[in-house]
Amino acid sequence: MFSMPQRLRKLIGTVILVIFLTIYCLAAMVYGATHMPDASVLAKTIFYVIGGFLWVVPAMGIVWWMQKPDKS
Repeated sequence: MFSMPQRLRKLIGTVILVIFLTIYCLAAMVYGATHMPDASVLAKTIFYVIGGFLWVVPAMGIVWWMQKPDKS
């Protein structure tokens, strides 16, 4: 199987993270604006707090993949 060098993984991972975070943030904002305009302040706060931390899980996986050491 092809072994990708760490420098290439970091480049690819960085591009993927930027694209993912851009799409995720836009999607969360659009969802909040279209599906929660009449929701209570508490509901909106809970939605944005959960949404604000939810992106961390896939980002951790990408960063973990980027940081794997090269096979010697």
